[in-house]
Amino acid sequence: MTKLLNGNQLASEIKKEILKKIEKNILHKKKRIPHLGIILTGNSSSSITYVNSKIKECKNIGIKSSLVHLPSYSLEKDLLKEIEKMNKNPLIDGFIVQLPLEKHINQDNIILSINPKKDVDGFHPENFGKMALEMKSFYPATALGILTLLEKNKIKIHGKYIVVIGRSKIVGKPISILMTRKTYPGNGTVTLTHSNTPNIENYTKQADIIIVAVGIPGFLKGKMIKKGSIIIDVGINTIKNKKKILGDVDFHSVYGKASYLTPVPGGIGPMTRVMLLKNTLKAALLNR
Repeated sequence: MTKLLNGNQLASEIKKEILKKIEKNILHKKKRIPHLGIILTGNSSSSITYVNSKIKECKNIGIKSSLVHLPSYSLEKDLLKEIEKMNKNPLIDGFIVQLPLEKHINQDNIILSINPKKDVDGFHPENFGKMALEMKSFYPATALGILTLLEKNKIKIHGKYIVVIGRSKIVGKPISILMTRKTYPGNGTVTLTHSNTPNIENYTKQADIIIVAVGIPGFLKGKMIKKGSIIIDVGINTIKNKKKILGDVDFHSVYGKASYLTPVPGGIGPMTRVMLLKNTLKAALLNR
């Protein structure tokens, strides 16, 4: 029997914990409420939907948010100017630049321009490097969400063989690092694979835990996993002609064979959003 890991329910519980911390550490001490800045470029429907959901989450939990929406034709220097404004604004505790960016903008230049102390997405090399060295830093929200979901469901990682499918800076690389750290949850043995890995099922069939973030609908099939494995589906693929959202896991063939499985939607998505709120509160407390 497969148990679904309910990200919506857990995210709701974590929001209550964050709210209590805001009341105790901010409101009761009559301090300014945390403030998240968001910079969005272009008119991608998925990015706009995602940003709107973040703004809504902030409002529900009592965190202030500010959105700067630049047109798709904006130059890199225009985006850098907005980032510098947020870097220097003492009223903004942390901010994000919504990815992906327009093709004419150098993403690396943008990430490097963000003040690491306000980098609540955890993408700046300073934060990423500290994470790799097991030092305190801002962790990428999706990777932190996966880690928290496993921890709260008391799923053991120690000594487990973990296969990560996808090598992005946002999910694949950071979660592969976090799974091997010398603390709980951690101490796993990780193989990082991707869509170009030959005979990938040779790895997935041996895995105790599989984390899929490859951006291909239904990529992981039931025949590619062993019975009782734990499957974390990070994929969010919008199928426009069918008006539905699919994950990177072929849900129907995996369900019943895996012991645990995250649904899409309702699995890692809400965990990512709540971890952003958690990072924003962390930034607010550190920057005070």
